[in-house]
Amino acid sequence: MLPGAGREAAPVLTHHPVIGLLGVLLGALISTLTARITSFGLADIRGAIGAGFDEGAWIPTAYTVAQMLVAPAAAFLGVVFGPRRVLLVSSVTYGLATLALPLTGTLTGVLTFQVLAGLSSGTFIPLTIGFIVRNLPPRYLVYGIAVYAMNVELSLNFSASIEGWVIENLDWRWLFWDTALLAPLMALCIHFGMPAEPVRRDLMKGADWWGILYASAGFAMLYAALDQGNRLDWLNSGLVTGLLLGGGLLVAAFVMQELTCPKPWITFGVLFRGNIPLLCLLLVLLRLVMLSTAFLVPQYLITVNNYRALEVGDTLLLIALPQFLLAPLVGTLLRHADPRVLMAVGFAAVGIACWLASQLTADWVGADFLPSQMLQAFGQSFAMTSLIYFNIKNLSQAHILALGALVQTARLLGGELGAAFMQTFVRVREQFHSFRLVSDVVAGDADTVGRLAGTMARVAARSTGTEEATQRALSLMSAAVRKQAYVLAYIDGFVVIGWFIVGGLLLIALLRPAPK
Repeated sequence: MLPGAGREAAPVLTHHPVIGLLGVLLGALISTLTARITSFGLADIRGAIGAGFDEGAWIPTAYTVAQMLVAPAAAFLGVVFGPRRVLLVSSVTYGLATLALPLTGTLTGVLTFQVLAGLSSGTFIPLTIGFIVRNLPPRYLVYGIAVYAMNVELSLNFSASIEGWVIENLDWRWLFWDTALLAPLMALCIHFGMPAEPVRRDLMKGADWWGILYASAGFAMLYAALDQGNRLDWLNSGLVTGLLLGGGLLVAAFVMQELTCPKPWITFGVLFRGNIPLLCLLLVLLRLVMLSTAFLVPQYLITVNNYRALEVGDTLLLIALPQFLLAPLVGTLLRHADPRVLMAVGFAAVGIACWLASQLTADWVGADFLPSQMLQAFGQSFAMTSLIYFNIKNLSQAHILALGALVQTARLLGGELGAAFMQTFVRVREQFHSFRLVSDVVAGDADTVGRLAGTMARVAARSTGTEEATQRALSLMSAAVRKQAYVLAYIDGFVVIGWFIVGGLLLIALLRPAPK
């Protein structure tokens, strides 16, 4: 547990807990929305500042690595200075950074302000859960958690629509200014809705600064390696290898520090007993699944059907919009049902959704994903809300701020594991299927030869001779092979996510009832 957390006096409840809840939920929304919008709008941002592909690839990484860097320390800062002070400073800093970022017009300026925005917004989610648990009346706690989970889902799946609308109707600078406008509202809600707590300066003396440093730097390096690994071809890159090795050594040093330090920053014996280790694995796994599917559907629509971001957003809204109905439903059910049961129902629903999506063909359009997306919306809402609520039931209030840091670290790492794995998996499987399909062409497969002859006949009238007709037919055949290879790769992606879901269900079966 965090130093001093167990001795912490209960704060005087604010007279406006709903306003405070709105503030922390705005923070969670801003944190996720910024990362997703930056990723979807990366090509427009690169073009506006004249950055190349490789240089520009670090723009979203700078933001999320900075979030990971501050995530382990956020809970400690909340204990020492109080969540209200930390969030007020962070929200103002974030607003100023994202307001100034588009005005720089240079890659260096964008990266600098992205890091500043990431460091400030990295405190938002770790302190959200602590506020919900410690300030909402017990009968409303489950609804607060449900709204938090809904908020994460909304920001994850609204971002493509926002990015597409901004680029078509405004300009790239509003990709940052839209969330910058939310920062003052968040700060006002935090100011009027969260209780002021005394500064615990005594905790600064003898604090486990080395443990915080090892964890922050180690996880940030691992995250950077995962984020850039597919682009740089993993272990064939000295940078990625160095980040993985350095990050792994620092995380190992962090574990040794916590096991040997007289006053550790986190006491593993408290936070990693009972169900907590399994729940952390489940959170990483769920985020891996969510970000994997959030990659597959948009990439299929963009690569195979040439969808624009706004059109992709219309499909992702099929997951986002049902959350307004699902959040109160899950909250009500959790008051009467075992969270483990609802967690299993959610995981199973996501698994069935992946099976439905694995039936896709090259003819599918956005509307064809409706059944799977709706089922996935149902499943992810049930799984995420139940998982976080069951985590809370397994911890005392003295450890809730530490839980916020664990949730943020697992959320970021799990999401990046999912994105990195699926990007690499689809690339490798597309190459495999392309090779297999091309081999059929080279081997003179009868169906392939017949299709090539038919294509030549169709383009002959628009060609100057047999040689041009052959070249045009081969070009069309090559495009068809590549398209089909991607379709098969995306099918493989949905299948492998289904197996991750099976693993999650097995982990859920191992969970014991929460302590009374």
